[in-house]
Amino acid sequence: MNILSLKNMLMMTPILLIALPVHEFAHGWVAWKMGDPTAKYAGRLTLNPFKHLDLMGVIMMYLAGVGWAKPVPVNSGYFKNRRTGLFLVALAGPLSNLLLGFLSLFVWGIIVKLASIGVIPFDKGNWANVLLTVQDFFQTLVFVNISLAVFNLIPVPPLDGSRLVSSFVPEESYYRFARYEQYIGLAFLALVALVPDNIVGKFISFFALPIYRSMTLVVSFILGI
Repeated sequence: MNILSLKNMLMMTPILLIALPVHEFAHGWVAWKMGDPTAKYAGRLTLNPFKHLDLMGVIMMYLAGVGWAKPVPVNSGYFKNRRTGLFLVALAGPLSNLLLGFLSLFVWGIIVKLASIGVIPFDKGNWANVLLTVQDFFQTLVFVNISLAVFNLIPVPPLDGSRLVSSFVPEESYYRFARYEQYIGLAFLALVALVPDNIVGKFISFFALPIYRSMTLVVSFILGI
């Protein structure tokens, strides 16, 4: 996505103000429900985007359609089962984006349905142009959320996928790996920043497109469109 395009910036801005806060809120909310109040006390149990946004992550959202926010603080010492707690907290972020993507697609499907039965007169005046703009927005919103979910499931720190994998490896092996986590994470983020439309972008699209098509089929079946 071209950061110099005014149209893309106008479309991407509300999307990142929705998708990234929902992702981080989900992490904090699940941790809170499992007994960890850390995110709540840090003021992160909110959908206010300015509590979550990270400058570099926002820039990458404009450039590549995927990015990140400031990680929600989590204290696994509050969990009854540390591994289970960390697994569920890590999974909450990507799942929230998939759910938001599906709900967004469902809303767009309702608009299409209303247009098809004449409730929305898309063939009169400027309605057709308006609907095309709305379509572009919802399609981008859906695909960005799916892409965020796929991106965060990559098992590389600091992404959620690494937290999910760490729930299944022996404690000793995890702590040995954790010593190099920061360096691995920096190298990976550098890769994303330098080649956003190459390796990482193709990897994300490979998984995101089938998910998008599956969601479209489900919504079409439910709404009969």
